[in-house]
Amino acid sequence: MPSSTITSKGQITLPIEVRRALRLRPGDRVSFRMAKDGSVVVEPETVDLLSLKGAVKSKVKGVSVEQMQQAIGKAVQRR
Repeated sequence: MPSSTITSKGQITLPIEVRRALRLRPGDRVSFRMAKDGSVVVEPETVDLLSLKGAVKSKVKGVSVEQMQQAIGKAVQRR
């Protein structure tokens, strides 16, 4: 079983076996969750941005240049 030592600053180095199993890279974040049985679960917190592609659909539809010019013209007329 991999182990690590806590420094005087409360820091640890995650053993290579753990980093590989969690697919962690330098700069990634991890979270610690306390389980009901008293154990601690370490989970990767970093999300690959490419995996989020398409997760949120925009409610706003694009507009054409002509539509923008019409909206500007209407706003100018209201002044």
